[in-house]
Formats: sequence, structure tokens, C-alpha cells
Amino acid sequence: MSDLLSSLGHAVVYAVLAGALLVAAYYVLDLVTPGHLGNALRGVDERGDESVHAASKSAAVVTSAWLVSNAGVLFTAIWMNGATDLGEALGWTLAFGALGIVLNAVMFFVVEAITPGDLRRIVTSPGPARPLAYVAASSALSVGLIVCASIA
Repeated sequence: MSDLLSSLGHAVVYAVLAGALLVAAYYVLDLVTPGHLGNALRGVDERGDESVHAASKSAAVVTSAWLVSNAGVLFTAIWMNGATDLGEALGWTLAFGALGIVLNAVMFFVVEAITPGDLRRIVTSPGPARPLAYVAASSALSVGLIVCASIA
């Protein structure tokens, strides 16, 4: 019974840390895109009115991939270090989680630099998902997979 309670406690601690890192990942993406990412996702226009036509499907694609990428890194760090001391495992999770966020931001700017157009504006522009948003989403997932492999 004490093993179960200990495991439940560890799960709560991991969930809190991972949740905080995913929130941080979202805010980093918000910082690298113009305007307020939440408005692009909700479909808030310049006047502050919500409209399905003001929503950016590109923002949804990139944000989803960004969060899945970072969640994969967190999952792998926890999975690979869960049997070690809780403090050490949390350190690995924090370190690799932060690394995933930073590398995703760097890769976002790399994709923007090597492709024509303004990726940051494209991501938050209202309307259907643009092809460059899929490229940015794929690069985020790729970064996550590479960081996961480095943990394993």
C-alpha cells in the first residue's frame, strides 16, 4: 500500500512539473509569434469580437505540434528516469523539458530563416492552415523526437 501511495505522489509531482513546462512551452510560442496566440486560436479579430473566420488554423496546427513535441520529451524523460531517485528524475525532466522548449524555438526561427515569407505572421493569420505551418509543425515534432532519442 505504501508503494501505491508513493507512486501516486510521484505521479502528482511529475504532472505538476510537466504541466508547468507545457504552459511555459505555450508561452514561448506565444512570444515568438506576433500578437496574442490565444486570440489567433480563439478567433478574436482586431475589434475584440470572436468569429470562426478570425481563427487561425495554422496557429492550431503549430501549437498542437509544439505541445505534442514537448510532451513527448517530458514523457520520455520521466519514463527513462522514473526508477531513479525522484529528485534526480525531476532534474532530468526539467533539464530535457527546458531543452526541448529552447530547441523548438530555435528551430522555429531556422524554418522562418530558410523559407520565404514571414512564418510568424503566417502562423497567426486567420483562415485555413497554410503549407508553411505544416512545415513548422513537422520541425517541432522532429525536434521532439530527436530530444527523446537523446534521452534514451
